[in-house]
Formats: sequence, structure tokens, C-alpha cells
Amino acid sequence: MIVYQDLLSGDELLSDSFPYKEIENGMLWEVEGKWVVQGAVNVDIGANPSAEGGEEEGVDDQAQKVVDIVDTFRLQEQPAFDKKQFVTYMKRYIKQLTPKLDEEKQELFKKHIEGATKYLLSKLSDLQLYSSLLRSRYQPPSRMDVARQKFCGRELA
Repeated sequence: MIVYQDLLSGDELLSDSFPYKEIENGMLWEVEGKWVVQGAVNVDIGANPSAEGGEEEGVDDQAQKVVDIVDTFRLQEQPAFDKKQFVTYMKRYIKQLTPKLDEEKQELFKKHIEGATKYLLSKLSDLQLYSSLLRSRYQPPSRMDVARQKFCGRELA
């Protein structure tokens, strides 16, 4: 399995077990996530407590629906940004990331990141922002993962 890591933090971003497609000239990845249920499982062992004179005991169902990618990579939802905050964040991110790229990738990054930023800005009100749970406990996030729900029965994360 290939695990992709963030160049700034070393946090795991994604693995090849989640198919993705590159958008905005490869600056962004679109990954289809799925809702999964986690938590308590009600196991029917075939006994009928009410027929045996006992009371039916309910299971304390702690089941909860989560998006598989968010859960797998322990992402923590972050507060929403307004446009000014998002632009400030992106400028800082671009400044930090650019020196980490080799020269060829720097040129491509500089050429296409503005278009990707504009794409995200145009959808900002529909986005949910996430960062690594472990990273967010100790310092501000160096990168932000974004999620957008599509309302055709699928979830994008």
C-alpha cells in the first residue's frame, strides 16, 4: 500500500486504497469517501429474555456514521474560514511549501496554485476543513484538507 504524506508535517494524507482523481492541474485531489458506521454492534445470540422471564436489555448503542477517509487518517474538523482568512492561510501555506519542492515541481506549483486557490475560494461556503488530529493538538495545522458534499448520494472528502 502506498501512503502519501504531507511534505510539511509528515502527516499521512491519503493511501492508494482510496482512489482519487487530480483536478486543477494536479494541485488538488478529489477523493470519494463513503459513510461507514462505527461503534457498538448489536449481536443477536438467539435468546429471548422476555420469554425466559427476564427483561430485555437494550444495547447502549454508540454507533455513529463517519466518512471513512476522515476516520482512517484521524482528521479533525476545523473552524470555517472566511475568504480573507482563507487567502491568508493559503499565502502562508504556499510560502512554506514552495522551498520543499524540487525546482521542476516549484515551477508547476507556482503556475497552477493560484487557479486551485480560486477554485477553492469559489466553493468556500460549501467546504468542510480538516487537519490531522495529532498535528492539531500540538500546533496549528500546516495543511488543511477540505471536504465537500455532493448531493447525489455520494460524499466527497
